[in-house]
Amino acid sequence: MRFRNALLLCGLAAAVTLAGCSTAPSDSAPGEKVATNAIFTSDYGPVEDNGYALPAIPINKVNTKFHRQIVDYATSEKPGTIIVNTPNRFLYYVLPGGKAVRYGIGVGKSGFAWQGEAYIAWKQEWPTWHPPKEMADRKPDVARYVKDGMGPGLKNPLGARAMYLFNEKGQDTLFRLHGTPEWASIGTAASSGCIRLMNQDIIDLYKRVRPGRGARVVVQQ
Repeated sequence: MRFRNALLLCGLAAAVTLAGCSTAPSDSAPGEKVATNAIFTSDYGPVEDNGYALPAIPINKVNTKFHRQIVDYATSEKPGTIIVNTPNRFLYYVLPGGKAVRYGIGVGKSGFAWQGEAYIAWKQEWPTWHPPKEMADRKPDVARYVKDGMGPGLKNPLGARAMYLFNEKGQDTLFRLHGTPEWASIGTAASSGCIRLMNQDIIDLYKRVRPGRGARVVVQQ
């Protein structure tokens, strides 16, 4: 009987591992209570999406704390709010019941970081990239994309999805939440101010967000 029970327990443990769930404590940030409730490491395989074949991410090369996961998260913000914790490189999508989906992000490098509040005015699948003129002045090789843009594709800097942040006056801030093919940049300060997520993560976040004034984004420094 003891042997049978041991086998049963081993089988249950294996099933939890395959499901990508974990109850082990994870690196946390202000607002998080204790532990990770679920980690979705298995969700970074190849994806067929709108005619594009996103390659698998070698997720074992990305620090586990930056894998998508559900965490205990204490906040006064309403469910549906997005909170960007720049110092810790986390983005939280607030859920009911003191929970949040936590994503690893890449943030703006020195001189490009920003903080404040905005809202997601609209979102786009496989967006066209129009670099701002200021970027073209710094990087002449992208100047040709300012007017006509870079079409969607696996090398597009905005990745598989983009969400466009506007200020309280309804003006485009030129900042985006977007995907990136540069998975190794997650956890670093490498962008020109925009917040980047792994493509598989931005697809997940995109499904959760309904654009409009209620899609509030709070960026912390």
